[in-house]
Amino acid sequence: MNTYYYVHTGHRIGLDRFRRACTIIRSLGDVDITLLCSDFRIANEARHFGVDKAVGVDVVRNIPQIAKHGDKLIFDSEEANPIMLDDMRKFFSAFIRISDDTNDKKEEREFLVSPYLSGNGICNAVVVDDKYFKQQEKTIKLSYFFGDDDYEKDLEKNISFIEDLNPDLLLGFYYFLDYEDSLKKIFKNHHEFEDYDDVIQKSEILITASPQAVLENLASGGKPIYIQREDYTTDFQELFKKMNIPIIKNYEKCQLLTTLKTLETREYYNVEHNSNKLQEFIKENLNL
Repeated sequence: MNTYYYVHTGHRIGLDRFRRACTIIRSLGDVDITLLCSDFRIANEARHFGVDKAVGVDVVRNIPQIAKHGDKLIFDSEEANPIMLDDMRKFFSAFIRISDDTNDKKEEREFLVSPYLSGNGICNAVVVDDKYFKQQEKTIKLSYFFGDDDYEKDLEKNISFIEDLNPDLLLGFYYFLDYEDSLKKIFKNHHEFEDYDDVIQKSEILITASPQAVLENLASGGKPIYIQREDYTTDFQELFKKMNIPIIKNYEKCQLLTTLKTLETREYYNVEHNSNKLQEFIKENLNL
């Protein structure tokens, strides 16, 4: 009986779920678990994120080609319809689903991890790695991380939104080579994808369209500002409002400037340090 973790990731949706998956897998310690990624490229890089076993499966329907009936699965994706999810609950002996949907509900034969819901069989938690709770000196005044994916080059299309603020730019994982080169000419202070942790932890103010980066910067003692992309889920808006994290929509420059002027007096809520609770929940319900 094997344990798997499936995560939806790729060049059109970014690495937010992947980063969350790696955080959870690392928190489980020496548990034998295989990460299944819907993108082969990041599966090959998973070892650099502390995950020893990772396999690219291309699409969610390929999971049964690797897993067997009776295996265990942690599932982080919005790809599956209700019928497919019900089949998974029957196929796996234990099934944990990660959800960001405020309107979600726990179904029979599954366990749920959610920042919104609570109750029997549900772990109410926000997933942030322990390393981000170790405060570091904020040596970067202002940084900009659009995200790991920008297939349509929206960062460049909306460059006026951020350019004259002269932020440090953190490049994303799926950026094209020619795209990276053009961005480096615009942003003289730029950081490679491999510097992600350093930039997130050392940024006093982080402007980002990555929900996971928002949570990690906040845990690090920073002041994140969330950019709601049109092509991204709005599921995190309610959570960020509860944490008093400013949300900018439609690249509204005036709103961003006003937010930056008032940021010093804004009271952010702390991210709960709940890795132990999450680890215990997963191990108990997967019988690990």
